[in-house]
Amino acid sequence: MSVAVETKALTPPDIAASKGKDPVVCLTAYTTPVAQLVDRYCDVVLVGDSVGMVLHGLPSTLGVTLDMMIMHGKAVRRGLERALMVVDMPFGSYEEGPEQAFRNGARLMAETGCAAVKLEGGESVAETIRFLTARGIPIMAHVGLTPQSVNVFGGYKVQGRGGDGDRIFRDAIAVAEAGAFSIVLEKVTEPLARRITERATIPTIGVGASDACDGQILVIDDILGMFTGFRPKFVKRYAELGSAAEAAIAAYAADVREGRFPAAEHLFADAPKAGDVP
Repeated sequence: MSVAVETKALTPPDIAASKGKDPVVCLTAYTTPVAQLVDRYCDVVLVGDSVGMVLHGLPSTLGVTLDMMIMHGKAVRRGLERALMVVDMPFGSYEEGPEQAFRNGARLMAETGCAAVKLEGGESVAETIRFLTARGIPIMAHVGLTPQSVNVFGGYKVQGRGGDGDRIFRDAIAVAEAGAFSIVLEKVTEPLARRITERATIPTIGVGASDACDGQILVIDDILGMFTGFRPKFVKRYAELGSAAEAAIAAYAADVREGRFPAAEHLFADAPKAGDVP
């Protein structure tokens, strides 16, 4: 008799302990079917506020709400067994201070079943990270290009060039010392990513930050060729499902207009035939 083996879900301490070991594999997910696909291969699945641009057609992440993150978080939770699930705290849900961040972070965890939340910022949110981790909310930090601050940066520009590298370095060390279990480094120069990775005691997760990091993360729709918006230099396309889907839709439309679909094999007779699916 076969015995079912329980799948052990990864935890924030598991990810923290991976520092300097096997690379941490991370992807975003926003739906149950995609979560089921990535769970087998990824260590961390991020329900990112990128959902606003990828699935909702927003021009940036700034319009994403807490309710949106909860809705997509619940969907992803249903599809995961092994991977650590992290949910982004959206713009405006934590910047007022630690108390606001705790209320909203606790709500995210309680309603989605996630194991951790992610927030953007460095030295400015270190106190908040310390407050949340002391109260049972594990934090994935995010420094470098922080999309929620796109208006401050004046666009999605590479960060850390020139003297600005010291600021980002201080940000990374500050969030690590405040208790974050990992740090996303977004769109920073390779030397800076290497410097932070060598100094930080927790894993760095790169997105446009080179192979110097302890792990990598990308948006699932970007690697599958589904998102037709801007295509960052650091994204590698592993499939072109967008064009394949368009071709399938065009073929379906042509079949309907020209009377080829539905065909006889798609119809139901008065009496069921052998092999018919009800």
